[in-house]
Amino acid sequence: MRSVGTLTRADLAEGINRRVGLSRAESLDMVESILHHLCHALAEGENVKISGFGTFLLRDKAERVGRNPKTGIEVPITPRRVLTFRASQMLKDRICAGD
Repeated sequence: MRSVGTLTRADLAEGINRRVGLSRAESLDMVESILHHLCHALAEGENVKISGFGTFLLRDKAERVGRNPKTGIEVPITPRRVLTFRASQMLKDRICAGD
């Protein structure tokens, strides 16, 4: 079912198809809809929490001074918004247990 090392949209749709019994097209539509809602919420500045899985958090980073490691010259790093993921304890437990 899985591509080596990467879980794809098609893999997720196939899993839904097998477990729930929806057609492949309906399963893929469901995956696309979930990803669309997740991306839309993040684009609107909302954090997204999926119970038992984890939380996607948006964080605004202020401008700061960085240093070019090769030359040592200081350069300003512009302010930006970053996306982070914090895994739930349940996900961490499953990963460590090897499920």
